[in-house]
Amino acid sequence: MGKYELRKIEPYLWEIPKTGGMRVPGRIYASEKLMEILKDDESPTQVANVAHLPGIVGYSLAMPDIHWGYGFPIGGVAAFDYDEGVISPGGVGYDINCGCRLAVTNLRYEEVKDKIRDLVRSLFATVPCGVGSSGAIKKLSISDEKKILATGARWAVENGFGDPEDVSHTENEGCLPQADPSLVSHRALERGRDQVGTLGSGNHFLEIDLVDKIYDQKVAERLGLFEGQIAVLIHSGSRGLGYQICDDFLKVMQKAAGKYRISLPDRQLACAPITSKEGEDYFAAMCCGANYAWTNRQVLLHLTREAFYKALSISPKSLGMKLVYDVCHNIAKIEEHTFNGRKIKVCVHRKGATRAFPPHHPEVPAVYRDVGQPVLIPGDMGSYSFVLVGTKRAMEKTFGSTCHGAGRVLSRSQAIKRGKGRAIDRELAQKGIIVMAKGRGTLAEEMPEAYKNVEDVVEVMHKAGISLMVARLRPLGVVKG
Repeated sequence: MGKYELRKIEPYLWEIPKTGGMRVPGRIYASEKLMEILKDDESPTQVANVAHLPGIVGYSLAMPDIHWGYGFPIGGVAAFDYDEGVISPGGVGYDINCGCRLAVTNLRYEEVKDKIRDLVRSLFATVPCGVGSSGAIKKLSISDEKKILATGARWAVENGFGDPEDVSHTENEGCLPQADPSLVSHRALERGRDQVGTLGSGNHFLEIDLVDKIYDQKVAERLGLFEGQIAVLIHSGSRGLGYQICDDFLKVMQKAAGKYRISLPDRQLACAPITSKEGEDYFAAMCCGANYAWTNRQVLLHLTREAFYKALSISPKSLGMKLVYDVCHNIAKIEEHTFNGRKIKVCVHRKGATRAFPPHHPEVPAVYRDVGQPVLIPGDMGSYSFVLVGTKRAMEKTFGSTCHGAGRVLSRSQAIKRGKGRAIDRELAQKGIIVMAKGRGTLAEEMPEAYKNVEDVVEVMHKAGISLMVARLRPLGVVKG
């Protein structure tokens, strides 16, 4: 854990005391079991490093899926005072608005259990995936691409890729209005022109799931979930465009940190004041990346529906595939929160973390407002995924944030080494999970043992009262890049 000691202050909360140049303490949500995994990890040092940044409010936070990342740990959350704080690309990540969306169907497992392989094949044939994948829709003109960057998921629906209801069930209705496409480089635009509606590689996936356990019947009914139901989970982000935006602005921020005399414990935390030109430009460009990612996932949902229609020879009405919700995992948002009894305007960085707003919050869609914002926590391709809802305690303790997944314990190179000579697809098939992947190394990189146990991660958030468990999803079929 580096040079910083952690002390347990609550059953599922550990604190790094404020020392040296730290402006606030660090806090990590974890169980004793998960803390054991962290004992040889440097990510707690990254939590402490973030606490050095100007204008940070309250705490530098980390969720139980914490692991090493660029600058900020993955699983990191930090809120910065809008007038006095900074914004950092390392607090968002390269894959801007990497996120997850859950859609449910009218289908029951018994109706399709013998057709899962057909569905996986249809999805694999219909949804472009893998490194540099393209071709879901024709190569966009620069003009159309800039419309996507400005309007987000609405562009997809207006061009025939989905339903208006999809937009209303997406975080921020699939668009951050502060986006300014003029701030996105030509290189980023070129990388994004033919990647809308593509899954990508790495930990991105498209998954057919079975709702196999309900924890809260009332909330599950509100979300449209029932035991035995077939659902779909989509995990993807802003592809090459988002990566390029991050890369472009890291160079800008490295110069800005010197210009504004910001002392950094790690150069990967390069940042600028939120209200500076550099800060405002990055935020507006990041919003473009976020809007692109929402458009991408909207088109992916449309392609998924088409694959189901084809494989099952079923009508849209009979399938009834409806979007429950879409959340983002890598984002910075300007929000209003209450801290120490006063309302403050902050820029909340959530890197590998999910927004978890409580019941009655105005940004929760009206249909879910009395139960709270849906929270989607994907596992790896061989384990459960979970649906939760946000809570009032999250607003009080974590700036309305929770975990985003299982969290890696093996690097990709370590996982490939461990998977050498193994047939991961056959191992998963023995568990009843049909997997198809484009890249030969992807299955090894993403093998279940490369990740923490997602059930342990979700349990921490539930028992800490940050986000509450609603349902569990079991994977039946998975498409990977």
